Amino acid sequence: MLVLSFSPIASDARVLKQVRHLSRDFHVVTCGYGPAPDGVAAHLRVPDVAQNQLDGRLITARAYRAAYGTQAGVRWVRRHLPAGTADVILADDLDAVPLALALRPRAGVHADLHEYFPRLHEEDEAWMRRISPYQEWLCRRFLPRCAAVTTVSRRIAQEYAEQFGVEVGVVTNAAPYADLSPGPVGSPLRLVHSGACLRNRDLHVMLEAVVAAAGEGADVRLDLYLTPNDPGYLQELRAAADASGGVVTVHDPVPYAELPATLNGYDVGVHVLPPVSFNNANALPNKVFDYVQARLGLLVGPSPEMARLVHDHGLGEVAAGFDARSVADAVRTLEPDAVGGFKAASHAAARELSDAEQSRRWVESVRGIAGRGRHA
Repeated sequence: MLVLSFSPIASDARVLKQVRHLSRDFHVVTCGYGPAPDGVAAHLRVPDVAQNQLDGRLITARAYRAAYGTQAGVRWVRRHLPAGTADVILADDLDAVPLALALRPRAGVHADLHEYFPRLHEEDEAWMRRISPYQEWLCRRFLPRCAAVTTVSRRIAQEYAEQFGVEVGVVTNAAPYADLSPGPVGSPLRLVHSGACLRNRDLHVMLEAVVAAAGEGADVRLDLYLTPNDPGYLQELRAAADASGGVVTVHDPVPYAELPATLNGYDVGVHVLPPVSFNNANALPNKVFDYVQARLGLLVGPSPEMARLVHDHGLGEVAAGFDARSVADAVRTLEPDAVGGFKAASHAAARELSDAEQSRRWVESVRGIAGRGRHA
C-alpha cells in the first residue's frame, strides 16, 4: 500500500502514526517530501523544489482541474509513480486526494483530512473569496469517490458529511501510549504548555492569566516549551515571562521523544485556543493527548471538542471563556486534591486515549478496502 502526503513525512506526526501502525500489517511505501520514515519498504522522495503552488490565473478563471494538475508536486509524482501499482492508497490531506484517485489503486483510496479545508484560512477574506471555492470543488468532486474518509474531530467530520454528503470517521491526534505514572502534586502547582509559538494562538493570554492568578494568591507557576515559529512573538513572550517575577518561564522545545517524561514532572497541562476559525474552534489537538500520556490534569478553554474530552473522562477544568480573566479564574479553582484526581483520571484513560486505540481505525479501514478489492 502507498501512503501519499505532500509533507515531510519523517517529521509529520500524524502520517508517522499511520506508517507505524500500517507497516505492521502491510507492505508500506511512502511518497512525500524529505527522507524516508523508519519502517517502510520503500520511499519515493518528492524533490523539495517541486512544491505545490496554485496558479492564480487558473484560480481566477475557475479552471480548477488545470490549477490542480499543473502544480509541481502533483506533476512530479504523476511522472515518477505509475498508475495501478498500489492496492490501497492512504491520501493525507485534501491536496493528495485527486492524485491518489488518478493513480488508480486496485482496491481504493482512504482519504485522511487533517483540517476542514474549505475554511482553512477563513480569517483571510481574499483566501475565502478565491481559494475556498477551489477547496469546495475538490471536496465535492473527489471525496465521494474515496472508499473511506477520516478526519481529526467529530465536529469537523460532521461538517464534511453535511456539506459534501460523505460518511467521515474520526481518528484523533492521539499520542503514543507512555508507560508513566502520575507524580505527586507540586507546591507551587506546576502548569505547563508545549507547542508552536504562533501569534494567532494567543499564548500571551495563558501567561497573563497565570500571572494574574498568582497575584491574587494562587500558588502556581507556568512553564512554556515553545518552538520558534514566530521569533518576534517568542521574544515578546520571553520578555513578559522575565517581567513575571518567576511565575512564568519560557523554555526551548524538547525533542518529541523526550516530551512525555518532561511533561510528567508537571501537574496540569494548559491549552486555551481562541476560536478565530472553524478549525480552531473545533480542534482536538495532539497536545491535549500529550498531557494525558504525561498523566497531567488538563485546563482548557471552552472549545467544544476539548471540553467534551475533559468532561467525559474527568480530566480537569474548562475555563468559562478564552480571555485572561476567565482563564485566571479557572487557575484559581485548581486545588491540590482535585488536581491529584485529575492526574489519576488521565492515568486511567491513558490507554483508551492513546494512538494504539485510535490508529487501528486506519488499519481496519485499509484492511477492509483491500478485502473488498480482492472480492470485486
